[in-house]
Amino acid sequence: MILFEFSTVGKINNSLTRLFVHLHSFVKNKFMKKSFTLILSFAFIAQVFAQDTTKAKKPEFKPSGKLWGHVFGDCYFKVHTDSMGRGSAQYSGLETKANGFDLRRIYLGYDYNISEKFSSELLVAHEGQVEPGGNRTVYVKAANVKWKNFLHNTDLIFGLQSTPTFALITDKVWGYRSVEKSLSDFRGVSKAVDAGIGLQGRFDSTGNFGYNLLLANGSGAKIEADKFKKFYGDVYLKLADKKVIIDFYGDYETVQLSPYFKNKWTFKMFLGYQTEDFTIGIEGYRQMQQNAIIYTDYSDTSGGVIDTGNVSVFGAGIFVRGTIRKDKLSFFLRADSYDPNTMFSKFFGYAPSYTALNTERFFTVGLDYSPAKNIHVIPNIWLNSYHSKLDNATKLAKSDMDLVPRLTFYYVFK
Repeated sequence: MILFEFSTVGKINNSLTRLFVHLHSFVKNKFMKKSFTLILSFAFIAQVFAQDTTKAKKPEFKPSGKLWGHVFGDCYFKVHTDSMGRGSAQYSGLETKANGFDLRRIYLGYDYNISEKFSSELLVAHEGQVEPGGNRTVYVKAANVKWKNFLHNTDLIFGLQSTPTFALITDKVWGYRSVEKSLSDFRGVSKAVDAGIGLQGRFDSTGNFGYNLLLANGSGAKIEADKFKKFYGDVYLKLADKKVIIDFYGDYETVQLSPYFKNKWTFKMFLGYQTEDFTIGIEGYRQMQQNAIIYTDYSDTSGGVIDTGNVSVFGAGIFVRGTIRKDKLSFFLRADSYDPNTMFSKFFGYAPSYTALNTERFFTVGLDYSPAKNIHVIPNIWLNSYHSKLDNATKLAKSDMDLVPRLTFYYVFK
């Protein structure tokens, strides 16, 4: 009887034990599955909230600005002067052996980011201007505000700003404004800056294909003096990982309406190829000036008729620059040709103020030594020659030049 009881109790205990184990396993598995599902759900929700929180905690925009500037000038000595005193370039008119230390440019600028959509630029400059007493003066060269992405991939700029003639592309590829202006700037085709409203756009997201448009006064940095406006425009293309640069530029302005109509239009093309160690650029332009001069026609058929005439200005040039020792020593070479009026006629008698009686050629060559970052010492030769169009011109009146060796210094602070 006792054995039966112990045996029965043992079986019951074993059954209960197995039942307990099965129940525990069942509960455990169900609990783990639910717990795991719950954990995954919480993890997903946490990730979503984390992403939302990240977006919500995007750093708040803080207005910021940057002061920058640069200076360049020369120690120069004029070794030869054109015998006829021709030209309007920097050293034209200076006598032989003229020398000095000159600061050709002093820039002080401030760029300010107003908001994520707006930025501004302010630039004051000295570029050779002097007051009656001989002291250097400064003027406002840029003062504008930019509305970023005003249109798709297009910024709107309002105020005194760079024109697309040479400042936005050609000057950057030439790279030696400290030595001399690029061709179209050097020959006064247009202004570097003008006051107006402009669009700087990109046809693609990379900025390799874009345009620049500007409607402005046409008076440069000076205050507007007439009722006419000037339209500027260019289209550029950058190929082969931005090594090849093609730029087509044009502008138009009305000069006067009476007593006869006068206007100007310009077409310019620039082609550049640049790598880290070598750059070559070709620039050419033509400017038509309608009714720009008054002349007397002495040809046999006219017998001395006075009339207004058009002027066609032409310029072309090529430059190369390259690295000799990275970040330390470079070289550059440039040659330009300039004709102030390709429509000149030996049968016309021109007014005494007419100056387009000569073609000009410019040449410069030099080395660029950089003893430290943003500091450059540039020994160079500056030469501008004159070639008369008159048949009776002889000797030095036929061809002569201004020749100036220089030591140019250039430094940047930013």
